[in-house]
This record gives sequence, C-alpha cells and structure tokens, in this order.
Amino acid sequence: MKTFSFTGAKKIVFGRGSFAALPEHIAELKILRPLIVIDRNLAETGFCQKVDGVLAKAGIAYAIYDKTEPEPPLELADEGAKLALKKKCGGVIGIGGGSAMDLAKAIAVLAANKGKAEDYLGLNRVPGPGLPKIMVPTTAGTGSEVTFTAVFIRKKLKKKEGMNSPYLYPELALLDPELTLSLPPHPTAATGIDALCHAIESYTSVNASPMSEMMSIEAIRLISDNLRTAVHAGTNIEAREAMLLGSLYAGLGLANAGVTAVHSLSYPLGGKYGISHGLANTIMLPRVMAFNLPGALEKFVDIAEVMGEIVDDLPLREAAYLAVEAVEALIEDCGVMTTLEELEIPESDFPELAKVAMTVARPLANNPCRMTLEEMVELYQEAYS
Repeated sequence: MKTFSFTGAKKIVFGRGSFAALPEHIAELKILRPLIVIDRNLAETGFCQKVDGVLAKAGIAYAIYDKTEPEPPLELADEGAKLALKKKCGGVIGIGGGSAMDLAKAIAVLAANKGKAEDYLGLNRVPGPGLPKIMVPTTAGTGSEVTFTAVFIRKKLKKKEGMNSPYLYPELALLDPELTLSLPPHPTAATGIDALCHAIESYTSVNASPMSEMMSIEAIRLISDNLRTAVHAGTNIEAREAMLLGSLYAGLGLANAGVTAVHSLSYPLGGKYGISHGLANTIMLPRVMAFNLPGALEKFVDIAEVMGEIVDDLPLREAAYLAVEAVEALIEDCGVMTTLEELEIPESDFPELAKVAMTVARPLANNPCRMTLEEMVELYQEAYS
C-alpha cells in the first residue's frame, strides 16, 4: 500500500434543518459581523430573508455580497475582499453553488492577506491563513464546501484559472439537504452529473488512495441511485439528502485524489464560451471515460457494477465499457444531453481549445492514460455531434 494523506474541511455538519444552527457555529468560530457571499440568483428568490431570519433572531450583524454569478470573473474576489475590509467583517459565509463558495473562499484569504486575486492563482501561492470560512451548499454538485480550490474566469484571457491552497479549506462545511429542495430540474441534473464526474475522476485518478477511493465509489453509488429521482421528483427529501451526501463524498475524493482530463477539456469551454462547469463536464465525461478505459479497466468495472450494471461473466473490457453506457443513460434520463454543435462552438476552434486544455496540467497528470494534443482535438470532435 502506498503512502497517502487525507485532508478536507476542518469540520463537517450534515443533516436536515442544520442551517438553523448557523448562529451557533458563527459563535463557535468567534466570527464578528460575517460577510454573507450568496448566489445572485439565490438572492433574487428571497433566500436572503431566510438568512436574515436565522441571524437576526440570534442578534448577529452581518454584511451581504450578492454579486456572485455562474463562472464568476476574478474581479469579484477583489471587490468582495474590499467590502469585507470596509465592513470590518471577521469571517465569510458562502451560500449557494460552487461559484458562491469559491468566491467566498477567495474573499476570505484576500481580506486577510495583501495582494490581488490574480497574485494567488496557481498552487500554494496564498501566503497565509484567511478569515474563518463557513460554506453552505444549496446544490448537490461541486463539493466546494470541502475543497482547497476556487476557480474563476479571467475575462481578458478568456480562460479559467484556480487558486489552490490549504488555506482555502473551510473551517466548517454546513450541509442541509432541505436547502436543495427548491433547485429546479435542469440545475439539479447538471450539478448532479458534475458531482458524479468528480467521483469518477477521483476514483480513476492515478493519485487515488484507499481513503479517497472509499469516498469516491460511495459517491458514485449514491448519485447514480438518486439523481433521477432528485431531477424528476425534486421534493423527495430522501433523494435530495442522498445526493448532497454523494456530492460531499465526491468533493472529499477530488480534494485528495484530484480530477482528470475531463476538467482539462472542460475548462476552456467555460473560459472561452461561458459554458457552465457542470454542463461542460457532462459533455466531456463519457468521451474521456471511454478514452481512459485501457488505463483503469478494473476500476471502470467497479463503477459499472456500483451503477447497477450486470458485469458477471463478461470479458474485462466489455464489463468496463458498461460504465460508459451507464453514465450516458443517466445523462439522457436527466435531460442534459447536448453537443458542442448545439452550443454553436465551431469545429475550427478545437485546436485552440486543445492547446489551452494542455495547459491545465494537474488534471492531465492524474489521468490514467496519457493524452496528446491530437487526441484532445479528437475528443472535442467526438463531442461535437
């Protein structure tokens, strides 16, 4: 057995109705006047009133930053940090999907360290600890509540880049399945497939460990068993609960084993065209899985089996390919099948996209099969129609 380590959020609280205890956690972390970083769309639904009801009842003063948008530009992190300093906030609470939580984590480290957001992009470039951070996911998707990454769009460069530092790990991940009940079917599906992508990539990563594999394979089981119900019967709390737990496990898996080439290929789609992270991963996932089969046949058999496929007495490669078919069926059943052609991405851009994807090096290093520039172009072509 190889040497490995395992890290994540310092504390995880999971359970129906657990959001009501937010004031207790704020007090435990000694946070004065937290900055609430919330999805703009979520704020427009009136969720801020729910937040106010919980915090005002406990007499907690706070400030709100509600400019989060899907695939957030880097400038929002600098703007949010200025607001945190102006309001003298002693901590940051991210509420929403991955974009809100990524932005909250970045604001927390920027408010406590000198420099601009662009100075911290890359691996281990954050100079010191940030303000205390609490992450509250309202989607079962990115797992950002337990990761050390915050991803942003650099609009001028038309590319996505991330901050990656242990200082971005939240002090608390607070997961309440009831907060996901109102998520509409399409974002439920897209974020759910995103979580499945994290689980499959981290399970097949060359850096997977016994602990990360345990989290990743259970995430695959939970998501594949419950995503259809969460999409088509969204008020089913049992399905929502299982999905949020699966997303959490997938986040822990990716934080420790890393993701693979799906993310390298999806980043340019988000950076250049603004395609949502979940949708970009959904498009590329089956193609990359098929490409990676030779490098992880036994693991893909595990995935097929946990997704309900019958693998007994089949040749190894045939059994492994059932994992690809199971994922394609789940994507289709959840209504998120699409192509790069439907998104009006020209084939002539594929070589440029592949060159950018090659620069997303860490996921490629985790990939079970080496991938060339030419093979990346071919994968984009496969995803075209």
